[in-house]
Amino acid sequence: MKSKKEEDITEEEQRPEEKQEEPAETIEEPEVEEEKAEEILKEEDEKAEEKAEEKKEETLEELVGAEEEAPAPAEEEAQPSKKEKKAEEEEEIVEERTYTIPLGKAWITPPRRRAPRAMRMVRAFINKHMKLEVRKEGEEEEEEPAQLVISREVNEKVWERGIEKPPRKIRVRAAKDKDGNVTVYLAEGD
Repeated sequence: MKSKKEEDITEEEQRPEEKQEEPAETIEEPEVEEEKAEEILKEEDEKAEEKAEEKKEETLEELVGAEEEAPAPAEEEAQPSKKEKKAEEEEEIVEERTYTIPLGKAWITPPRRRAPRAMRMVRAFINKHMKLEVRKEGEEEEEEPAQLVISREVNEKVWERGIEKPPRKIRVRAAKDKDGNVTVYLAEGD
């Protein structure tokens, strides 16, 4: 048998253990609450995503409905794709030449006029070498004169370093179609 002192000691030993368990339980409770809060937030996010997907589906359905009603098949055939346009352009080309155009004389002009002069020099060079007819003011022509089109790439290459520093020379590819129109592209590799 145990004496009263031993019993008191064992009871005191047990009580601190019980007291330690209670705070541990209180610590676990906030964790559970946090987990519940996280679950609630996840559910709200999922609901928001579902609503967004539903809206996307609705707009897609509206667009599909609008596409079905919009253009007739004849109108779609009238507008060829980019690949077909390029193929037609290649078939129409009668003459194609590659030139190196010297632009050094553009540097004679004042700095703020160099790039515009370089562009005029490109135009004059192509007119001369591709034998385009220059319009004269006194003559009236019933036919449309041949046009010279300088591509955006060539323009950007000339203006690349700004108005004051155009290149000293530029390599271009000039293509003349069956109507006599000339298009100037940047030569490949440049």
